[in-house]
Amino acid sequence: MQKTPTVHLEAASTLAVVVSSNEPLLFLSDDLKVIAASASFCRAFDIDPKTICGQSLSEIGNGEWAMPKLASLLKATASGSATIEAYEIDFQRPNQKTRHLVVNARTLDDGDIDHIRLLLAITDVTDVRAEARLKDDLVRDNAILLQEVQHRVANSLQIIASVLMQSARRVQSEEARGHLHNAHHRVMSIAALQRQLSTSNGGKVELRTYFTQLCQSLGASMIADPDRLSIQVWVDDSAVEADVSVRLGLIVTELAINALKHAFPDERPGAIVIDYHSSGDDWTLSVTDNGIGMPTGSEAPKAGLGTGIVEALVKSLNGEIQLSDAAPGTAVAISYRESAGLRTDISTAA
Repeated sequence: MQKTPTVHLEAASTLAVVVSSNEPLLFLSDDLKVIAASASFCRAFDIDPKTICGQSLSEIGNGEWAMPKLASLLKATASGSATIEAYEIDFQRPNQKTRHLVVNARTLDDGDIDHIRLLLAITDVTDVRAEARLKDDLVRDNAILLQEVQHRVANSLQIIASVLMQSARRVQSEEARGHLHNAHHRVMSIAALQRQLSTSNGGKVELRTYFTQLCQSLGASMIADPDRLSIQVWVDDSAVEADVSVRLGLIVTELAINALKHAFPDERPGAIVIDYHSSGDDWTLSVTDNGIGMPTGSEAPKAGLGTGIVEALVKSLNGEIQLSDAAPGTAVAISYRESAGLRTDISTAA
């Protein structure tokens, strides 16, 4: 008959806690013999509670707890040279699925200074791991689906842009033709964004690559003579969330289109510079041309659709817009300062 290891009287309270625990617990001697086991442990692992006390850990059940590495770690914990925190094991029993367990162990002072006792807590994370894998699979599948959708959207936008350009060639009205050209340019800018989004990772868009592709698309559709006009991109290594890149891209599109249409009349040569740099959460986007500058007084153009789009986008980014004389040309700077954003939030809340 197996003999239960001797326990000091002060261990009675510990035994009571272990046996009544709702969690799978084992109370072990320093030679890894079972002093007590919780009813929940016996239920979870199909152990007869009448037979477990006094058994070695390796003898429990059909020997499925005979894990040399676990035993080595427990003995090292008993000697004070190691600790077991969230140690994961694959628990295998004949004709049953493998279960994933997380084991924690620590020494207990139960009043017997001559023997070290160990409290072993076991958590079954099989279902949790399965759910996590399912979520990972869903996220991966959704990411693939999103990329496919973005690719198809980009293709569709290019088809729409082509139709708009064909329509512009057929209409007789110069005003209608101008509206169709503007629509074409805007659609092409969104198509360029979609292409960039489809290759971006983790929801981040690298602005240098995106702005470069965007401006190449604008230049191809609006600049007949690249030797006369050019769009240059000066951007640091900033990467922003996709929704922010959409708004920044639309701002660049509207300002670049406006400069191409108005800053270089009469075959005037020149360049447009797109500049973006950030420091922490603060950033500045500027679109500068070296054209004829903004007319003033009665010759100043009325605010149109493009101006309204830019102002709305800047507001959505909690940014500020500033128009200045680039001498020659015009500079439009949009900036965001975190401190300014905080002041706006505080004043709004007040």
